[in-house]
Amino acid sequence: MERVLDVYKRPYDKDYPVVCMDESPKQLIEEARFSIAMKPGQEARVDYEYVRNGVINIFMANEPLKGKRFVEVTEFKTKKDWAMYIKGIADEQYPNAKRITLVMDNFKTHAASAFYETFRPKEAKRLWDRFEFVFTPKHGSWLNMAEIELHVLNGQCLNRHISTMEKIKQEVDAWKTQRNNKNSKINWQFTNKEARVKLKRLYPSIND
Repeated sequence: MERVLDVYKRPYDKDYPVVCMDESPKQLIEEARFSIAMKPGQEARVDYEYVRNGVINIFMANEPLKGKRFVEVTEFKTKKDWAMYIKGIADEQYPNAKRITLVMDNFKTHAASAFYETFRPKEAKRLWDRFEFVFTPKHGSWLNMAEIELHVLNGQCLNRHISTMEKIKQEVDAWKTQRNNKNSKINWQFTNKEARVKLKRLYPSIND
């Protein structure tokens, strides 16, 4: 936890950007019956029955100090999907950065083996060396600022039934463009000093 909080204290540096990354499932839900539109004197009516059309995955990465986020919708969240997404961050979003600090959780796909199972060894090593990986502690996903962005995405864009992956891609792209154009940043205030007071119970007890 304290390492993550130290990373968040770093000033903005285009050569060494700090990026947070997370992923989230999204159910594809189709209405079983047509809804009745709202009209004067009557609210919209939606039937409680629905049809499940499977689950897709949403990758989210954001650079809090720059106010930018990069979202990709995939059918799965395998090691290969993650490795391809991380390659996009390195080569498309930050091609000139000297090293990218990536904050994320310890999910099993977030490993060096993902690169080596997806790319040839030379390319896998090149990508691995582009990053400084910083992992949030177990049960500490709230320390990942990408989780904040996913919460905003779900509240502003995906808080309703959407039946197809293509429709979700359209909605997410529109949301991402609008939010990036506004340069919406995250003003992180929680520090190690506050953690040692508010989360005192998590620290070992030492008797002098």
